[in-house]
Amino acid sequence: MGTQSTKRREQTDAMNQPAPSTKNYRRNVAAVILSSDYPAICRIFIAERSDIEGAWQFPQGGIDEDETVKGALMRELKEEIGTDEVEIIDEYPEWISYDFPETVAQKMYPYDGQQQRYFLVRLKPGAVISLDTKVPEFSQYRFVDVKELMEVVSHFKRPIYKKVIAHFQKTGYL
Repeated sequence: MGTQSTKRREQTDAMNQPAPSTKNYRRNVAAVILSSDYPAICRIFIAERSDIEGAWQFPQGGIDEDETVKGALMRELKEEIGTDEVEIIDEYPEWISYDFPETVAQKMYPYDGQQQRYFLVRLKPGAVISLDTKVPEFSQYRFVDVKELMEVVSHFKRPIYKKVIAHFQKTGYL
């Protein structure tokens, strides 16, 4: 019994690894956060980066070497929005890669871009978002519908966000 359990865990860990690449991608998790009013009202959390005015995005962050993907998700949420009081609804089925634009690439050296794992999560009732964190990443946030989301997100993230949102729409969650 222990051997089968170990094999299942190894298979799950392997599925949570990005495909090899010739580029140097940073492993990363990202959260599509639905308000606690979901499913009655479908509004998605976005936040404006504190270091780049007008750059709106989902919470996201790197996966530490000793972390699981879901562990990184919860840590990043706590670090960036002050709460990990969420329930995971779904996970995008594969890693998504993108290259940084030149202006971002210099700041993110030695990485060429990111390989991300996306999660659809719902804030638990009573969860409190606070951007006043140890190292604030965001200056403000709001909840928007899908149309507004695509109008305000950073241009280089828009194709990936469209792909992820389309998947969650196809699966019936959005």
